[in-house]
Amino acid sequence: MQKKLTITVDERVYEGLHSVIGRRNISQFIESLVRPHVINSELEAAYHQMAQDERRESEALEWAEATIGDVSNEAR
Repeated sequence: MQKKLTITVDERVYEGLHSVIGRRNISQFIESLVRPHVINSELEAAYHQMAQDERRESEALEWAEATIGDVSNEAR
């Protein structure tokens, strides 16, 4: 369900939104910018889902271990 929100912005920002983003795309643009900062449960759920993928986790661990090996062999 969508809710209507009234916000106040500087006139130059308003004009920029209309000229760059377009009149009918401003709400979607602002929502896409704000969403990651206010909807933490989605991010948490995504991390949980990724952790359940055993193949992906195994590949990630292998990559991390290889990276550590690279660093430990570098001259200081």
